[in-house]
Amino acid sequence: MLKLPAALALCLALLVPGAAVQAQSVDKTPRIAVMSAFDPEMEALLAATADRQTHSQHGISFTTGTLGGKPVVLVQSGISMVNAAMTTQMLFDRFAVKSLVFSGVAGGVDPGLHIGDVSVPQRWGQYLESHIVRQTADGKLAPVGWASLPYPPMGVIQPSNAYIRRPGKAEPERKFWFEASADLLALAGKVVPGITLERCATKTDCLDRQPVATVGGNAVSGPAFMDNAAWREYLFATMQARVVDMESSAVALVAEQNGVPFIIFRSVSDLAGADPDENRFRIFLNLAAANAAKVVTGFVKAMPAP
Repeated sequence: MLKLPAALALCLALLVPGAAVQAQSVDKTPRIAVMSAFDPEMEALLAATADRQTHSQHGISFTTGTLGGKPVVLVQSGISMVNAAMTTQMLFDRFAVKSLVFSGVAGGVDPGLHIGDVSVPQRWGQYLESHIVRQTADGKLAPVGWASLPYPPMGVIQPSNAYIRRPGKAEPERKFWFEASADLLALAGKVVPGITLERCATKTDCLDRQPVATVGGNAVSGPAFMDNAAWREYLFATMQARVVDMESSAVALVAEQNGVPFIIFRSVSDLAGADPDENRFRIFLNLAAANAAKVVTGFVKAMPAP
């Protein structure tokens, strides 16, 4: 067989469309990663970060600096599950991340939560990791025999367990829930109750109650903006979900796969289909984002150095 010189082989590999390029470390300083999905959620965190330096990787901006006196790297995950998973892995590949904190908004599912409240869930699941189930002639559902379906269906859509790889195991584990760090949750339980949240989005758009922050419970994510009262009721009744969003469970899966402790803060921007007239996401987005960022800033300040 004809063997190409190493230099020529490398040049040919680089010319091949889609040829993989190994990720290289951008910064070796141990850091706390702080993520948000998009601009309104990230603006307050960037403003509170000192000594900022931006690193661009494949069109994604990673900002290093200090937040609350701690070394951090901030990045927008991008909206939805695929973007969130991709950006989280890029983050871990390029920076020395010792823990991950997510700040953002969400739809409120638990009727006990209100717009402006901040939820710090204990665990996250992917409710639209699912099977669209076959129906028989008599209208009954007939899932495939190898399905791993931990919850009853909503119509023909039945939630499925996700896959995660484990070291030394040939087959992936199938599971629904991904747990936030017990240590970070315990710290949140001490820090979060002492933080006063904002009540007004503008001089005229104020909430009729003072928002509060709570720690614990379940939450779910999926690649769809959720604004449906029936689905909201299903998620609360079936999974006891407190909030629903489009990124957090993907971040949680990648963090667990990489052995990185994580915690996620989500402030309620709308009621995911239970708003009395129309979805109020755009009215209270900035208020909810500011409340999540305020709690996260206080939390990072209280965290031990990475």
